[in-house]
Parts: sequence; structure tokens; C-alpha cells
Amino acid sequence: MNPTLLTFIFYLIVMIVIGIITYRMTNTLSDYVLGGRKLNSWVTAFSASASDFSGWLLIGLPGAAYAAGLGTWSLWIAIGLAIGAMINWQYVAKRLRIYTEYTNDSITLPQYFENRFRDNSHLLRVISAAFILAFFLFYTASGLVAGAKLFQGTFDMDYHLALTVGAIIIVAYTFLGGFLAVSYTDFIQGALMSAALLFTSIYGLIEIGGFRELFNQLGQITPSLIDAFAATEYNQVEGVLWESAGAIGAVGIISALAWGLGYFGQPHILARFMAIRSHKEVRKARLISVSMGLVIPLYGALIVGMLGIVTFDQPLADSEQVFIQLVQVVYNPWIAGVLLAAVLAAIMSTVDSQLLVSSSALSEDFYRRYFRKNASETELVWVGRISVLVIAVIAVMIAWNETSSVLDLVSYAWAGFGATFGPAILFSLFWRKTSRNGAVAGILIGGITVFLWPLTGSELYEMVPGFVLSSIAIVLFSLVGKGPSKEMIDEYDKVTGVK
Repeated sequence: MNPTLLTFIFYLIVMIVIGIITYRMTNTLSDYVLGGRKLNSWVTAFSASASDFSGWLLIGLPGAAYAAGLGTWSLWIAIGLAIGAMINWQYVAKRLRIYTEYTNDSITLPQYFENRFRDNSHLLRVISAAFILAFFLFYTASGLVAGAKLFQGTFDMDYHLALTVGAIIIVAYTFLGGFLAVSYTDFIQGALMSAALLFTSIYGLIEIGGFRELFNQLGQITPSLIDAFAATEYNQVEGVLWESAGAIGAVGIISALAWGLGYFGQPHILARFMAIRSHKEVRKARLISVSMGLVIPLYGALIVGMLGIVTFDQPLADSEQVFIQLVQVVYNPWIAGVLLAAVLAAIMSTVDSQLLVSSSALSEDFYRRYFRKNASETELVWVGRISVLVIAVIAVMIAWNETSSVLDLVSYAWAGFGATFGPAILFSLFWRKTSRNGAVAGILIGGITVFLWPLTGSELYEMVPGFVLSSIAIVLFSLVGKGPSKEMIDEYDKVTGVK
């Protein structure tokens, strides 16, 4: 049997076993959604990174670097993401962990908003849950597309068969173990992703003769490939191979850097902050995540993409296949199998988180709130599991088009969450005058802006106007309308005073 296939099978068996073990540890909805707030710093750090990066780290980002070198998207996205992630860990993680526990032990983002702003109308909760479901459908679809491309490029499978197989695998252990299964598998997957990109980039650089030789060869192909301020056009299907497309411009750079703003509103990443067993462990988790789970994978992905340009004699028709094809050329089948399992790890680690957050929105924020207020914990866990199946089926339908781009789908969903929830999270944690009406206005305007902005035809990433307009709305509606109650102010002062 093919060594690469054997490696895949072994890896998948390990993931399913973890799902079965954690199934026996999952008894309440809090266990299923947040793992009972029991994650240690190592699991939290790698789980947050793994659920963050997903398939686009090993497929989308190397593909962008392969198509454009340092210019256009790749380098500026990496810089923006690095800055955003560090700020998120430094300022948001600890305070969110404390606040969600103070606010009646909130276990979902919509529940946190409702409790934080004393929203007895439940409007905040419904709006938040609706946006989570809407944007996660696109985000989950991006992961399923990445999985299909992996199986397609590795085993020459039909795209639709590959899509179906990947979806079944991911749903299986998310269905069983919930947050604990997701978090512990993410720990393994995050470490595997970092190792794959680290070793592949170092090995490739040694083989080619170092950075200087890499940039020399790239410059000989097209100077724009090594110019962070120049765009490069690549379309192998139409015979356009690495042609200079002029300067990127301020709009392009701002749009790429704006990816960093997205961190503040990603429910699947924020859930890790909420689940760490103590706010005192955040500092250690931050150090682990930033050093081992952020810097190495991001810049390793850029190097891998650029190595692909000078490695392949025949340019790739699909630039997003560069990592998949590169490891099969460079390594023997056994090592290639391990590294390609890292791609599957990246995909699984985010899709499972997205399915879980979406299912929690349905079970906790819709089902218990409006249909079965007295539902037992066991019933809610099973509602969550069934929700995983329903959401996965819809995501498969979105991903069914085999021309779908991983990076395009991620870009849209990332902007959606960043603009919808990012400002609301930041203001709720750092501005004591934030009101319920301000939060409602900010969430609505941020989400709607992301939906409508593409209709303007502007090249500016929808994250930018969405985030800015949402922030303005929060401030205006908080100052003009009814302000926060004394109870909310007192709670804010108490939370912010915790050491």
C-alpha cells in the first residue's frame, strides 16, 4: 500500500480515538462547548493557533506566495496577522476569560453579549448567533474545499468524492467529543503544522543555497516577486506566468494589513480564551502561541510558496497546490505522508472549531432560549451534535463548486467576523460607557457592511469599512441613547481590577 496513504490512515485513526475518549468525558453543554474551562496553557496556545490558521495556512497562503512572491497579498497579510494576534493575546485574552466567568458563566459569545449588557430582550443574542451561523457557513466551506484539494492533489481523487470523504472525517470526531476532542486534537495538529512548515522551509533553503540564492532566482524570473510593493500576475491556465502588474498601492497594503483586525472577532479563537482554566495562565499561553504557533507557521508558509516557484519545472495550474506538490517532490513517501497529514491537520483543526461554535449557537442561543428552556444537559449536547451534521451538510453544498478558492472564502468570512464582533468585543472589554444599544448597532452595522461592501466595486477589503463603521456606531449609540446601568459599571470596574 502507498506509504503516504498508510500515514494518513494512521493519523485519522488517532484523531477518531481521541474523539471516542473525549466522548466519555462530555456530560454537560459546558463540557461540549468549552470543555468545562479546563484547558491548560499548552493546549490553549496550540489549539488557538490551529483553529485560527486552518487550511489556508498550508494551502491558501503558500499559494498566494507562489503566485506573487512577496508582493500583492502574502507578506502584508502575514505582517497584519502577526500584529493582530499578538495584540489579541496581550489585551483581549485575559480580560475576556475573566468577564465571561463573571457574567453568569457565559459559554458562548452571544450569551456573553446578552449577559454583559443585561439585554432582557435577547436581541443581542439572536443577532449575534445569526451572524455566527451565516459567516461560519462560508468559513467551514473554505476548510472543506481545502480538504478536497488535499485528497485530490495527493491521491488523484475526484473533487466531489474528496470533499465528501473529508467532511465525514471531520464531522465524526467533532460529533463525538465536542470541545475537548477539538482542543486536544488541535494541540497535536498545531504542533504538526508548525513542524511541517519549519522543516520544509529550512530543508528547501538549505537545498537551494539559502535566502540570497532564493531571492536571486526569484529576481531573475520577475523582479516584482521580491518587491513587497509590487504586484505580480500569475495565471498558468491562460499562459500568464509571473508578470509584473505595477505597484500595489496604499489600498492594497491597507487591505492586507487589515486582516489583523479580524482576530478580535473570531468566535472559534475567542472560545479558547474563554476555555483556559485560569486567567493566570494566559501569559504562558501567549508566549507559546506567538513564538511557536504564529511566527514559525506564517513565515514558513511564505518561504514554502516562494520555494515552489524555483522548484517546479512545470508551473502549477492551481497555485494553492504548491505545498501539497512540493513535499511529494522533496521528501520520500513516508515523510511526505506525515507532512501532508499536517495539511489535513490544519483543515480539521479549524473546521471542527467552526462546526462546534455554530452548533453551540443553535443549541444554546436558539434551542434552549426559544424552544426548550428546561431542556436537560444531555438533550442540549445531542442538539449540538445534530446541529454539527446540519451545518456540515450546508457547508458541503457551498463548497461543491470545485473552482472555489480557499483564500477567497476565508477572506470573506474573516472580514465578516472581524467587522461584526471585533469592535463589540473591544468596546465591551475596554470602554465602561458601552451600552446595549451601542453593541446592537455596532454588530448590525459591521455585519451588514461586510455583506454590502462588495457591491460598491471598491478594492478596499470589506474588513476596513466594516470595522470602522461598527466602531463609530458603538460610540454614537452609546453616547446618545440610554447608557449602561450602575450594575454594569460596577461589574466592569470589578472585572478590570482583577490582577
